[in-house]
Amino acid sequence: MFSVVFLLALLAFSVTGLPVEVRNSPITLPMTRRLAFSNLTDLLRHDEARLAAFGENSTHGRRNADGAPHPAVPLSHADFGNAFSDYTVEVRFGNFPTGYNLIVNTASAITWVGAGLPYLSRTGVDTQQPVEVNYGYGSFKGTIFQDELKIGDVEQLTIPGMQFGVASTSKNIAADGVLGIGPTLLGLGTLQNFPHHMIQTVTDRLLLQGLGRPVVGIFFQPLVANQVINGEISFGGTNPSRYSKSGMYYTDVTTIAPSSHYWGINQKITSGDIEILPYTAGVVDSGCTFLYLSVDAYERYQAVTGGILNPANGLLQISLQQYNQLSDLKFHIGEGVFKLVPNAQIWPRFLNYSINGGDHDIFLIVKALQRLTGSGYDFVIGAPFLQRFYAAFDSAKKRVGFSKTPYTDADTN
Repeated sequence: MFSVVFLLALLAFSVTGLPVEVRNSPITLPMTRRLAFSNLTDLLRHDEARLAAFGENSTHGRRNADGAPHPAVPLSHADFGNAFSDYTVEVRFGNFPTGYNLIVNTASAITWVGAGLPYLSRTGVDTQQPVEVNYGYGSFKGTIFQDELKIGDVEQLTIPGMQFGVASTSKNIAADGVLGIGPTLLGLGTLQNFPHHMIQTVTDRLLLQGLGRPVVGIFFQPLVANQVINGEISFGGTNPSRYSKSGMYYTDVTTIAPSSHYWGINQKITSGDIEILPYTAGVVDSGCTFLYLSVDAYERYQAVTGGILNPANGLLQISLQQYNQLSDLKFHIGEGVFKLVPNAQIWPRFLNYSINGGDHDIFLIVKALQRLTGSGYDFVIGAPFLQRFYAAFDSAKKRVGFSKTPYTDADTN
């Protein structure tokens, strides 16, 4: 049965190019960093499952040879030992007063609730359209609803007619649901009755309703505790008070697949005068715990740092002397060069106890992707980078921006 409400929503989506008066002041709200795992193996497997979804198993935006959306790929979900590493934000739906804690996901376009707190708003409309999303490490199935999405408390942004999923079942999602801020294209193939159509994202609705620019700004601080409010997210623009006065350095989203389906960019990486990774494509993803490089780039990084693989946790370990000689890891993105100082390249030492390390052991946060350079998906810029640089995701201009923050050179790890 095709819902009239849903068909009207799809028609509305087709006219998003119409001129509207756009609100200039973004709405900013806090994010909570959550990191939980019984052992590092579970956390690494969580990351690896997510990375596999980017490459081989992604159900988002993939196309067959005839141009049709790639069908969903069934995943056999492993037991990750309740391991998770993410950022959550609180939002509200309709007339239900209680907030939902949603995982901020830069690699998905779909927003949904029901994994924890059930959807209880009385103002929502059930479109009767089934939806399914696989993330690699978890999944959900449910139905698309339409209701108001409310962001912020003191200064509230209300987005009418927001389309989102309400889960009937979910797997390995340790929150109330997901807030998808990835490119709209990632919604292709998730609607069972409309596989060629895309669901409007939060930023799509901002532009359509004249509520703000289709830009999301993200600010993180380096981790100092397992669960703490240490970041913020801005809808409708960026928060200039959080980044350098020199402004944002933007680069276009890459045209190289599969990275082009996500917030993918082109860059090269150097350490001193040594090229670690040649100019190539990869993904920016807030949900990955580590920085990931193609196998050959990882091996060059290991050689430069002198790191030795620790069999107890799978991370490269270096001595204090090697740390003192560690060079900045330079990310050449667009016209900017973004340096990860030595302290930003190591695992937080207050968490060494949780990865079978001693108090003074030093572990590097660079891991290897199971692919060689040239695959079209050769790196993942994860949390360690995003905790040092402000990031902006611009849907209209299809670009990603970065800028230094007060924590870029911090000595917190």
